[in-house]
Formats: sequence, structure tokens, C-alpha cells
Amino acid sequence: MNQSSGPQDPVVLSYLGLRKAVGMIGFLLPLVLAIGKILLQSPGLQQSISSYYYTMVRDVFVGSLCAIGVFLMSTQGYDRRDEIAGYLAGIFAIGVALFPTTPDSGATAEAQVIGKVHLACATFLFLTFAYFCLRLFTISGGNPTRRKLQRNLVYRVCGWTILACIALIAIVHIPAIAKTVSALSPVFWLEALAVMTFGFAWLTKGEMILKDETEQARAAKAS
Repeated sequence: MNQSSGPQDPVVLSYLGLRKAVGMIGFLLPLVLAIGKILLQSPGLQQSISSYYYTMVRDVFVGSLCAIGVFLMSTQGYDRRDEIAGYLAGIFAIGVALFPTTPDSGATAEAQVIGKVHLACATFLFLTFAYFCLRLFTISGGNPTRRKLQRNLVYRVCGWTILACIALIAIVHIPAIAKTVSALSPVFWLEALAVMTFGFAWLTKGEMILKDETEQARAAKAS
């Protein structure tokens, strides 16, 4: 993105709009899936967000992830790393959508292979989300504004939260632990937290949250 562009540059606004769209879809997706399944099918939560593929809100799950994937591949950032991360995250998001998780019962050998592809895409997607937050979003120019420093703090909290969720998901899959907590759907809650955290970070990046103050606002505060 051309950093010399003014705040009303249509190109800048379009990128901010894409970031907001990514953020809104990510933030709302777990809520829409959970509530939609309860309203359209039956009460209760699925064991994971990916398990909603096998419910009546499958199209919402697939469509939302494909939209996130396309949006991620359409955004541009500061440098080549940003572009590569965007393309990879987009591919992983679409992979999560098109390669469903292994069903809870009656899985064929083919379904198990597809499930492993899904798991790999989901893992790398979450790791890429964390990379965005911790490494790319925190890039600052020579003299970052007060709001930029505040946004950087938000990004770091979001990034470490996503990494913590990944670690906890791995822990709750340990058989001895899984038997104890499976009734609480811990994977769903951890995945939901990670996805919503990702969405919040992108809403912040899209300047819906902690937007830089205008020159007039800064002057008014200083006077």
C-alpha cells in the first residue's frame, strides 16, 4: 500500500474496507454458526467450529471461510512478507472450508485423509493469524502515533491469545484430558476465541477501532 496516500484516497479506503470485512466475518462467524444451528436444527454446541460443516449451517461455514480467504489474498500490506502471509492465509482458509474435518463417526479412509488435510490447514491458518498480529500489524514508521502504539498493544494481545488457544487445543486433545472436558466442548470455545480474536485484530487494522486522530482533534487536545 502506498503510505503517502491521504486518508480519503479511494485505494486506501478500499483496503480498509477489506480489512473491516475480514474482521467482521471472523468476529461473527462462531456466533452465527452456534446460534444458526440451534435455531435451524437442534440445541447444543458442536465439538469444534469445523464440525458445523456437518450441520444445516454448512453453507455459512464454507462461504464465510472462502470469503475470508479471498479477502486475505486481496489485501496488500507494507512489504513482500505481508503479501506472502496474506496469500498463505487465504489458501489455508479456503483449504479449511473445502476439506472438511473428519466426521465423528463412520469415517472412511478417504474422509480420514481429508480430515488430516483440514487439520493441517486449520493449524497453519491459526499460526498465520498469530504471525499477522505479532509481526506484521505491529510494524511502525519512524514516529508512531499514540493510537498506533495502542493498536500495537491490541495486536500483541490478540497474537498471544491465538497462540495460547492453539496450545490449549492441543492439550485438550490428550486422551486423559479429553475424557474429562469433552462434554464442555472446549475445542469449540478455544477455536471461537481464536477466530473472534483474529477478527478483532483485523477490525482494529481496518481502523474501526482506535483510529488515528485527525490533525484538528490532536490540536484541540493540545490547546
